[in-house]
Amino acid sequence: MQPGYDRLAVQYEDAFPEPFRTPLERHAVAAFAERVRESGLPGPVVDAGCGTGHVTAELAAAGVPVLGVDPSEAMLGIARDSHPQLRFVQGTADPTTWQDALGEAEAPSAVLARFSLIHLAPDRVPGVVRSWAQLLPVGGVVLVAFQAVDGGRAVVSFDHAVAPAWRWHPDVMADHLHRAGFTERWRAVSRPDAEHRFPECHLLAVKETAEAPPVPVGRGCSVDGC
Repeated sequence: MQPGYDRLAVQYEDAFPEPFRTPLERHAVAAFAERVRESGLPGPVVDAGCGTGHVTAELAAAGVPVLGVDPSEAMLGIARDSHPQLRFVQGTADPTTWQDALGEAEAPSAVLARFSLIHLAPDRVPGVVRSWAQLLPVGGVVLVAFQAVDGGRAVVSFDHAVAPAWRWHPDVMADHLHRAGFTERWRAVSRPDAEHRFPECHLLAVKETAEAPPVPVGRGCSVDGC
């Protein structure tokens, strides 16, 4: 399902043996886990695009039940070897690929998508986040992280080393989450540095009502690929 990551799984693990590359990444996931615990929802977090499972393990250590999901079987093989006490299944950000692993009585409480939505074609992202909103109960939490763009509202492709990928303006991603039924609670944007070519955004949103909120006039997303 993900030949690029399958081919480079071992090299990826060698290059990124730790769950986080920056303090911001660590603190963002810790704040997400705290919000999930505060929700009181019993279901697991779905770590969509879990890779080799190190962040999945961080969530479990924080007391959050979690299911790791990734399209790359080679990455999942490393995750299962490194963290045999955790659950991992092959799938994508689309809930239809992992709902069976949860079972009818185990609705997820949250979705974590760190640098995984970037590999979905932009026209697929609105449908995926709508499916999260349909599946999560009121109080459900999502945290998305992605390479970002500055300036005008835009979604642009970039030369990712492993697979096709797109950078998002944070406002555009926030629009899609809002239209799906989530309320943004915070975002954090880091600037490029010696190890990061682009800005990176972590954006947390919560499903606060059973119905999607009305979309204000002028809040639309009218860029190519959006």
